[in-house]
Amino acid sequence: LAEVPKPPALAANGGLWFARGQVQLHLGIDPDFRPSHKAHPGLRVVGLEAFAARLAGHGAQVVWDGKLPGHRRFYSEDPVGNRLEFLEPVG
Repeated sequence: LAEVPKPPALAANGGLWFARGQVQLHLGIDPDFRPSHKAHPGLRVVGLEAFAARLAGHGAQVVWDGKLPGHRRFYSEDPVGNRLEFLEPVG
């Protein structure tokens, strides 16, 4: 994802926006931040195995979970401890 400028009326709020094609990711700033270990984004990716290997190669923990029918998925965390889910449909 590439960083994109926020609309001027929202830029004063801080945070960053990223986009690629139709997908956008908006990140905000919370002065009372606590990492979320339950609530999390689920990111659909292509090439899940390679993506997991790349994260692990950079020292990120990769925890595989086989509980979602029709998908392969794993969990990891961002650098500040927020839970992230990465999944890819099978078949």
